[in-house]
Amino acid sequence: MFSKEESRKLREDFWISFGKSFPRKWILYDTKIKGFSFKFHFDTKSALVALDLEDDLENRINYWEKFQSDKNILKDEYLPDAIFEEEYLLENGKEISRIYVSLDQKVSIHNKNTWREVMEFFNEKMASFETYFEDYRDFLEA
Repeated sequence: MFSKEESRKLREDFWISFGKSFPRKWILYDTKIKGFSFKFHFDTKSALVALDLEDDLENRINYWEKFQSDKNILKDEYLPDAIFEEEYLLENGKEISRIYVSLDQKVSIHNKNTWREVMEFFNEKMASFETYFEDYRDFLEA
């Protein structure tokens, strides 16, 4: 077990190391589309790269329908292992729509031996998500 401080320090060390190992400016929240963001997630049980739709229900439905019509393109050309969840419940109880790719192996932010694998996974999958977004931005914004 790790104390809260030890856990906080490990998380901080991971993100600093990731930034140094893969120095680039990710789009993340800077999509210019309200309620539409990319996220990295890494905890003691899992790692994932996600595209979250968090706007009001009407806008979420509008974007979700676009992603559903584009699903084959996203999966065939960019992220074959993408998981689509129209109703995804966050830990805080908020409902969003999420498209994500998860790392299935046993990984933990508390285990430095898994960090490299997670960093490479993050770099590859987020780059694919961002390429898809840039290629289809006009369609998504229409």
